[in-house]
Amino acid sequence: MQLRIFTEPQMGASYDDLLAVAQATERLGFDAFFRSDHYLTMGGDGLPGPTDAWTSLAGLARETSRIKLGTLVSSVTYRYPGILAIQVAQVDQMSGGRAELGLGTGWFKAEHEAYGIPFPEKRFDLLEEQLAIVTGLWSTPVGETYSFDGTHYQLTDSPALPKPVQSPLPVIVGGNGPSRTPKLAARFAAEYNQAFPELANIARQFGRVRAACEAVGREPDSLVYSAALVIATGSTEAKFGRRAAAIGREPAELREHGISGTAAEVIDRIGWLREQGVERLYLQVLDLTDLEHLDFIASEIAPHLDAALPAAHASGTAHIVAAPLQ
Repeated sequence: MQLRIFTEPQMGASYDDLLAVAQATERLGFDAFFRSDHYLTMGGDGLPGPTDAWTSLAGLARETSRIKLGTLVSSVTYRYPGILAIQVAQVDQMSGGRAELGLGTGWFKAEHEAYGIPFPEKRFDLLEEQLAIVTGLWSTPVGETYSFDGTHYQLTDSPALPKPVQSPLPVIVGGNGPSRTPKLAARFAAEYNQAFPELANIARQFGRVRAACEAVGREPDSLVYSAALVIATGSTEAKFGRRAAAIGREPAELREHGISGTAAEVIDRIGWLREQGVERLYLQVLDLTDLEHLDFIASEIAPHLDAALPAAHASGTAHIVAAPLQ
């Protein structure tokens, strides 16, 4: 089971905060550091204000050396697809081939209103065209040009540069829709992600994606199947309760909807998620000042997963392996 750290900087984080978490993520042996792509807090004052996702990931690309870096997920409303392709390819170059792109329709209308970003009512067709364009630009051979004539975007004789280091650069399609999302994942994605799903629906939704792959002649196991869920844990019930309070959540609610409780409970929940088909977990860490939380996960939870769970998906990424901290 691959474990990735997933952050929500719009809730209040500076670049230095993100750097501290990303470097701890790398030091402790986690697979990746991911962040949301939002410009407005969903509660509280959000100080010191938002950070741009791909700007901050570019910085982290130069200040880390091993972990994957990406978004879960960038919104199609924020950037033209040609510009997005350039930004992500550049971060991939700056990191030596460690960038991954999660792309989605966007949903938070208020942040668009706050920063003057258009928010069309229908966005799924935008997502389909953007996925086609960014993957098309990256896969066009050097020396050839790329054109696209869509309803929303038109590109004419693009040099399709720069190229990412990775070929193909991993694209993540997420969402819990029953029809169109699985079809897009089957066409364009290296990974399909369910973000904060109803736990009882996880296996069913993965089944829809597998069926969509089969319908287009794609091997279903060529996708990585992942989920993003909040985590809060501790060595005692009291420590878990303090971490729940620090993020404004109730322990019972976290246990019901997330990966939470004592270490034994978290290990059991991750084992159950594996049985539902989850191969990769994005652990949503909401208190970015609590680096001891990451230490605890790495030392008291991750080693047990290596012993209990099978080899990671054949993507070339090793398990998290962390020795107990002294």
